[in-house]
Amino acid sequence: MAFFCSIFFSFVFDALDGWCARKFNQVSTFGSVLDKVVDRISTGCLLVILSKYTGKVSHKDVKDSSNWLFKAYYGNRMFMAYCCVAVEVLYIVLFLLAENQTESLMDVLMRTAKQSLLISSILALSFFGCAIKQIVNVIQMKTAADLCVLYDIDKKQKP
Repeated sequence: MAFFCSIFFSFVFDALDGWCARKFNQVSTFGSVLDKVVDRISTGCLLVILSKYTGKVSHKDVKDSSNWLFKAYYGNRMFMAYCCVAVEVLYIVLFLLAENQTESLMDVLMRTAKQSLLISSILALSFFGCAIKQIVNVIQMKTAADLCVLYDIDKKQKP
């Protein structure tokens, strides 16, 4: 239970930190990048800890998973690499295309769609890979939560 509460509060405080930064105009490029890096490190640490609960060597061990997307993602290194690179390419291309910091995502996408088929295609492919990666992240978190529950049930049943 302490583990679950720690993770929950970590997400809450991460969201609160971002909200406060925007509310009090304390936003910086460094802070934005640092937030993403810390999020990735936290997720990695969480996955390592949860994989130890199940006795697996890695969170990428999916041979007993029933989810086809999870198996496709971790079972094919090229597909996984495409999804990981797509996230970064999407961030970089959108950053380079934005004319200013206040331009909305939809404005950037609409302007780009009218100007360049090549860049629009790169964005579409990047968005697809990014979406797959985010779906896999949700599947991992759901699977990890289920495993934690099963671990706690098993622990309580043992005398």
